[in-house]
Amino acid sequence: MELELGRNISKGARILVAMSGGVDSSLTAVLLRRAGYECVGVNMRTYTPEDPVSPRRQFQTCCSPEDARDARTAAEVARMPFYVLDLEQEFEQAVVRPFIEDYASGRTPNPCVLCNNSLKLGVLLEKAKLWGCEYVATGHYVRVVENPATGRMELRRARDRAKDQSYYLFGLRQEQLRRLVCPLGNLTKQQVRELARELGLPVHAKPDSQEICFVPQGDYRQFLLRRGVEAAFKPGLIIRRDGTVLGKHKGIASYTVGQRRGLGISYSEPLYVLALDPVQNVVVVGTAEEAFQNELVCVHLNWVAVEEPRESLRALAQIRYRSQPALADIFPRTDRRCHVQFLKPQRAITPGQAVVFYDGEIVLGGGWIETAGSSSPKAEVVASVSERRGT
Repeated sequence: MELELGRNISKGARILVAMSGGVDSSLTAVLLRRAGYECVGVNMRTYTPEDPVSPRRQFQTCCSPEDARDARTAAEVARMPFYVLDLEQEFEQAVVRPFIEDYASGRTPNPCVLCNNSLKLGVLLEKAKLWGCEYVATGHYVRVVENPATGRMELRRARDRAKDQSYYLFGLRQEQLRRLVCPLGNLTKQQVRELARELGLPVHAKPDSQEICFVPQGDYRQFLLRRGVEAAFKPGLIIRRDGTVLGKHKGIASYTVGQRRGLGISYSEPLYVLALDPVQNVVVVGTAEEAFQNELVCVHLNWVAVEEPRESLRALAQIRYRSQPALADIFPRTDRRCHVQFLKPQRAITPGQAVVFYDGEIVLGGGWIETAGSSSPKAEVVASVSERRGT
């Protein structure tokens, strides 16, 4: 098959392939080698498991010792050199500590976004020159395409919408995208598994990773307690917005915005977590109707397909990886912040999660949700997305 890489890359180019041990990165390596590229496989060791000699996997992650062995096997099939890169210190700084700080501050973190932008691609792109590699390839389901009209690299949704991972990569800068290669963006997951089987990859039927890699068996509460975040599990009050006390909570880190089950309180209708207040140590709950809001403020913006806008614009905004994007007006500020106003209220806008802006299949940019339901001066939407992209 002919690879679609989104731009012309010389067959003499040397490509570092990030190999997690899963079917996606393994097939990426084999396809690039069969296309004539010189490749180097690298597996990133990001943490030391608590039970590294477990006879069987208790849960499925993407960074276990078994995964490293699977990555090495795939590199042998592809006939390419393979190395393991120790990134434990970088992973602790870029992913684990923010994860802990978010929960302690009443936010719900998204460590996979941080890992993909800061570590798997951010650090790896910097390390690629150690092996003389100009590009870095991954098994992400996205398309990275150069727009001839603007000269900018665009991050676009994958053909397989169910596996699309563009939400996770909104933080990549232009110079990083220019060196990123994602050969699977035009394939479906079924096609990937079939190709992997045909090419003799033992991982062709391996399950996808599902858990946070550094949290054993998905129990983030025990992980936080072991890391000294006892204050986040201090009991407090569950209240309505008007201050009415409904019960007691087990610590704000035990709850997430939008949560319905496990509140431990009785009421005449279902209640949902609306907000977490670590200062007052209260969990605010409300009805299903109250769980919908139409505004948010996001910080640490990164614009991808367009230059940083000076005026407001309308686009599709996606507030969670699995949520449907919704039309919103975006009002940029000068401090890498913006106010977002949805045309229709959205359920469970969650501080700590990412909001990513799209023009159809194209990632315009994104940032991190700081607050939900905040007010901001309104302004007229003066330019369409297409005008900004020069199309």
